[in-house]
Amino acid sequence: MSHDDPTTSPGPRPAAPGPADGRAVGILGGTFDPVHIGHLRIALDALELLDLAEVRLVPLAHAVHRNQPETPAELRLAMLQAATAGHRMLVADDTELRRDGPSYTVDTLRSLHAELPGRDLCLLLGDDAFAGFPGWREPETILQLASIAVLRRPDDSDPFSGAAGELLRARQVATLRPGVAGQVRLLGVTQLDIASSAIRNRLREGRSIDFLVPDAVLALINRHALYR
Repeated sequence: MSHDDPTTSPGPRPAAPGPADGRAVGILGGTFDPVHIGHLRIALDALELLDLAEVRLVPLAHAVHRNQPETPAELRLAMLQAATAGHRMLVADDTELRRDGPSYTVDTLRSLHAELPGRDLCLLLGDDAFAGFPGWREPETILQLASIAVLRRPDDSDPFSGAAGELLRARQVATLRPGVAGQVRLLGVTQLDIASSAIRNRLREGRSIDFLVPDAVLALINRHALYR
């Protein structure tokens, strides 16, 4: 793979949001191996429902609590950049790819706080991630740096028990207040039953993934013969 291939170059850093207007920046992390329309739909829902300045989609470099990504970081970033092209408030962010070592959320939030002084940060988590959140690295520090929106199906009841349930009961709010970190809000979003692992399996089996990923992402997958 050529190092001057424009589809694999990390490219410039995303521009920071404009002057502070009270709106938070959403942070959605994942392997994005590959990014699919389910990721993009919940990012857009969170953007609209929380009135965020933007949502940064942050591909991890070195997984801590899951299997390592199959695809090189530069290609996963290129797929995210292709998927978000034309959506100026959905931004592919290479913060974790520029850092050595495991991709800990607390380190990412510290970096973004330095990059976006005065901006509220809102960490976007799915149910499973929030259930395990109390066991993450420095969860109390994370809550000092950001609030959390738990992205769920609109009709889901509260399933959280143990430490996650205690955290929810202590910090849950109906609306995120600006200038206050450590809030937790349950947010009903469009949950599409699509998984990156299922997309990879379809490709290995020679099946179509049309309408599961954006056309620009499919073009990159085909160009680089990914997941075959």
